[in-house]
Amino acid sequence: MTKRTKQKLYQAVFTLLEQHNQQPTAELEYQSPFELLVAVVLSAQATDISVNKATKTLFAQANTPQAILALGIDGLKAHIKIIGLYNNKAKHIMGLCQQLLDQYDGEVPSTLDELVSLPGVGRKTANVVLNMAFSQPTIAVDTHVFRVSRRLGLTSSNTVLGVEKSLVQNIPSQFLLNAHHWLILHGRYICKARQPLCKNCFLSDHCQYFRTQG
Repeated sequence: MTKRTKQKLYQAVFTLLEQHNQQPTAELEYQSPFELLVAVVLSAQATDISVNKATKTLFAQANTPQAILALGIDGLKAHIKIIGLYNNKAKHIMGLCQQLLDQYDGEVPSTLDELVSLPGVGRKTANVVLNMAFSQPTIAVDTHVFRVSRRLGLTSSNTVLGVEKSLVQNIPSQFLLNAHHWLILHGRYICKARQPLCKNCFLSDHCQYFRTQG
């Protein structure tokens, strides 16, 4: 694919994504950067529905690092036990709460390096927080973003970091802030892993996967 062809593909895809959802929003429920950070840590290998159910009661009782530490790990587990891997996630959340207090005066930092230094926070989680809490034009590559971007032919990279770099480098700047929301939602509801709804997809004319399946 030539550079010009790639630019035209990116422009066409993200223009259509914007036309179909001008103000994409995350499905996780939160009211502060800290609540978002906790919710995203909990969301690993879990549905947003289950996370929202757990954080609704948790955040009503404790929505600051100090308050969650005051719950104690058993108190935290009582709120999040409906979520997969809750034992490890509880340890990570207690650790990041302590580190936020010790190093950042209880505030969520706004750089990638600082965020990934926190327990349980990887690059994807950090990018979600930077994008949603601090309006930074980052791309968080989850399974949906990875699958959709490769199926469309936006990237041929086989690694998460490679996909992230390809998207950041090539997505037109006016779309970059919302891009990962569009790709996640498209993967969740249309470009599904096992049974993609290709016949109902408004991106099919630009999709490499659809052409090869035909």
